[in-house]
Amino acid sequence: MMHAASRQALATLREQFPAVAARFSSVDGLNRLADELYSVSALLLRNPQLRRLLADSSTAAERRGGLVDQLLGSQLSASAVTVVRDAVALRWSSPWDLVDGLELIADDSLLQAAEQSGALDDVEDELFRFERILDAESNLTTLLDEVTVAPARRVALLDSIVASKVNPITRALLAHAVGTDRKRGITFATRSLLEEAALRRRRSLARVLSAVPLSDVQQTRLAATLTEMYGRAITILVAIEPEVVGGLVVQVGDEVIDGSVAAKLNSVRSALAG
Repeated sequence: MMHAASRQALATLREQFPAVAARFSSVDGLNRLADELYSVSALLLRNPQLRRLLADSSTAAERRGGLVDQLLGSQLSASAVTVVRDAVALRWSSPWDLVDGLELIADDSLLQAAEQSGALDDVEDELFRFERILDAESNLTTLLDEVTVAPARRVALLDSIVASKVNPITRALLAHAVGTDRKRGITFATRSLLEEAALRRRRSLARVLSAVPLSDVQQTRLAATLTEMYGRAITILVAIEPEVVGGLVVQVGDEVIDGSVAAKLNSVRSALAG
C-alpha cells in the first residue's frame, strides 16, 4: 500500500494525465501509450539503480527529467516522455511506488481508450466475469500468480481462457496484470481494475450474486435502492450463482449484504449445531 506522499503523487499524476490523453483522437494511440508506459515500468523493475535515481527526491526534479530525456527520449513517443517526466518530478515514498504509479497510469490509458470507444461497459462486465472465474477456480488463480513460471506462459494460460472472448482492451489489462514481474495477485489486480472502471463514471461498484437472472427493470430498481442507501451513484454487476439458492448477495466495497436463502439456511444450521 502506498504511503501518503506516494498517494498524493499518484493523485497529481492522474490530474495531469488527461491533458496528455487529450492528444489522442484514436484508441490505437492510447493503447500504444499504455504499452510504452508498461515498458518503462518493466525497465525500472529490471534496473534498481535507475529506479532509485529517478525516484530520488533529494535531487532536482529537472535533473531527473533530464535523465529521462537522455535515456528514453529517443525510444518513446513525446507523450510517453511527458508522462514519465511528470512522474519523476513528483515525490514518491519509495522507488517501487514510482513503478506502480506508471503502471496505474498505463491502466488509465487503456480505460480511457475503452471509454473513448464506448466499450467501458463491456470491459467492466468482462472484468467482473473474470473475477467470478477466479473466485470459483482457485487452482487457476494459483497458476496465474506463480512467479516461478515465465510471464509468457502465464499470459498464454490467460489467453487460453479469455483471448477470443473479451474486448482487446480487457485482454490487454489482464495480460499486463498476469505478466508483470511486479506481482500483487491477479484477484487483487482484477478487483482494482473494476474499481477504477467504476470511478471513471463517478460511481461505486456493487457486485450482485443471484440464483436467477435479473430483468432490466429489477436491475434498475436495485441500482436505485443502493444509490439511495449509500448516498452515491452505484453501478451493479450481476453474476448468476446457483449456490445462492434464492435472494441476493450484494457487495459494495468491503460491505456484504447477504439476503440469500443459503445464508439463512446456514444461520439455522449454526443455531442448531450450537
